[in-house]
Amino acid sequence: MNTTGSAGSTKALALSTVSFGVSFAVWGLVAALAPLFTDLYGLSGIQKSVLIAVPVLLGSVGRLFAGMLADRFGGRAVFAGLLIFSAFPAIAIAFSTSYAQLIIFGLLLGAAGTTFPVGIGFTSRWYPPEKQGTALGIYGMGNIGQSVAVFSAPVLALWLGDWRWVFIIFAAISLIWGIVFFIFARDAPGERRKASLVESLGVLKRSPTAWILSLFYFLTFGGFVALALYLPTFLREIFDLSPTDAGARTAGFVILATLARPVGGILADRLGGARVLIIVFLGIGLLSLLLSLPIMTAFTIGALGCATMLGLGNGAIFKLVPQYFPKETGTVTGLVGAFGGLGGFFPPLELGIVKDLTGSYALGFVLLSAFSFACLVINQFWFVRDENRTAKQPA
Repeated sequence: MNTTGSAGSTKALALSTVSFGVSFAVWGLVAALAPLFTDLYGLSGIQKSVLIAVPVLLGSVGRLFAGMLADRFGGRAVFAGLLIFSAFPAIAIAFSTSYAQLIIFGLLLGAAGTTFPVGIGFTSRWYPPEKQGTALGIYGMGNIGQSVAVFSAPVLALWLGDWRWVFIIFAAISLIWGIVFFIFARDAPGERRKASLVESLGVLKRSPTAWILSLFYFLTFGGFVALALYLPTFLREIFDLSPTDAGARTAGFVILATLARPVGGILADRLGGARVLIIVFLGIGLLSLLLSLPIMTAFTIGALGCATMLGLGNGAIFKLVPQYFPKETGTVTGLVGAFGGLGGFFPPLELGIVKDLTGSYALGFVLLSAFSFACLVINQFWFVRDENRTAKQPA
């Protein structure tokens, strides 16, 4: 087994983290430039939503299959292949001339969003169990790549004078980095699991634990994505902030949640993932209630507090995945990651429905609180008791 902190494990973690950031930056390009496409093609609200949702949905659902491929063929080949493939729909979008073409190539661009479980499986095999939480928490910081796209793509489009160059530049980065990753990355020594598709899916059929972890990630990562997407709307509609002020506050939310992720992994290594989730679910349950109050101070405390808890939770959950599924890490991570992605898709719809029915977002935050407390109870009976039993066993 490789020793933690060895040159091999550190190199693997650095390569996978950068790769994750690059792939998520490419994945976020369509959403980042959606306002521009809305003006260019005169899109309706529904058309704009579909344009944003297409790569998100494929990137989420496709994680399950990407994870299974990584378990079977190794993370090095699959990660490099996805990075290289993602460059081509990005280039195709640069030469697109209609909304229909945007939808087709945007769907294919969703492949860039499937890399998350590939990197989890690739990275976790380089580290012993007691260090996997820390390593995977650092790897998870690569999701800031999506934020990089959101903030840099519009600026680049304005600076270059043509949005098409933005896709060409990001495509080139993805293509080049995919080749770099394939040349310099190495799968951790050890036999790979040569399972068929049916055998890979079998773990999802026989293990409720995989689905419970998916439920937890639906809350933590889905909550992070949903709030990051919706915060500008909340701040403008509820508190009448300027777009610039709302964007800056949203950036603070994203950065705080991202930085909290490796901290969640470190705490999970020291305390156990389930014990960290006790704090996370209790914190979200209480802090989300502050979001329902139309008071700036309370809302700010609630938002920043939730950012911290959501980030900690994301780090802790992926301490538990390789701990419970060491041989099927990619497959189970694919399932969990898919639910997390869907968790970022459905809450905004729920909030929109609540706003239309009640005239306020408050009930939506109350439902978020109730969901978090339900996860707290499930965690207590499913994971905390198991960790307590393990801790009492003689060494």
